[in-house]
Amino acid sequence: MIYTSAQDWQAADRKKVLLFGMSGLGKTHVSNMLRDSGEWFHYSIDYRIGTRYMGEFIADNAKREAMKNPFLRELLMSDSIYIGSNITFDNLAPLSTYLGKPGNPDLGGVPFDEYMRRQEQHHAAEVSALLDTVHFINRAQDLYGYDHFVCDTGGSICEVVDADDPNDPVMTALSKNTLMVWIKGSDAHADELARRFDKAPKPMFYKPEFLKARWSEYLAENDIGEDEVDPNAFVRWTYSKALAHRQPRYDAMSKWGITVTAEEVAEVHTTEDFNTLIARALDRR
Repeated sequence: MIYTSAQDWQAADRKKVLLFGMSGLGKTHVSNMLRDSGEWFHYSIDYRIGTRYMGEFIADNAKREAMKNPFLRELLMSDSIYIGSNITFDNLAPLSTYLGKPGNPDLGGVPFDEYMRRQEQHHAAEVSALLDTVHFINRAQDLYGYDHFVCDTGGSICEVVDADDPNDPVMTALSKNTLMVWIKGSDAHADELARRFDKAPKPMFYKPEFLKARWSEYLAENDIGEDEVDPNAFVRWTYSKALAHRQPRYDAMSKWGITVTAEEVAEVHTTEDFNTLIARALDRR
């Protein structure tokens, strides 16, 4: 680790951290707070994915839908209108919408093969965005003068790395340049996250072997064909299983850094609170 004790952390002229864990446990909240202090550069993996690596896919998908409308088609063909996504750190809906949900097209679903193709695009984009972290650490200081850096990762980071492999290229690059911090949730948090997801299901990225197995299992359990699947019902069902699937993967990643709890993160309101939290976690490691 690049900091081995609370003293190392507190004395560091450049503080560089990467936050990971399930979505909804405070990664972006803390990152926004640090950025708003004016002293930290906030690098969002999901934002980088949606703008740098999947922006064209997202825009083309919107254009494809617009081309079905004769009025919009004419304007597009004459370059009279522009269609693009308006992704922000707090609004990643264009990326989620592009990933989509498999199932009945009349319910907004996409064919499973197309869904898997988009999942693979996301996999490549997420790996590239994670490997860009080192570039942005240097860019943040050289271009903007930021000494402190926080990488705000997506919940699917555990799906694109092999933390049990000491030579995993992504884990190696990240751990050599940032302090990796797992925000660990409890069973109660998992229940709350599942409740939120059930209320407003959204597309997600999973390892292909996990997703293919769940798809086959869902079709068999419900005795239905691919075009009969309710997309929201499937992603709800899959999400509850994904929480258990991801926990040991996060735990393996935590060996490369430190662990804090979601309860502790909820008490962080200032940069001083954050520095104290990290120092305490380093000392108890």
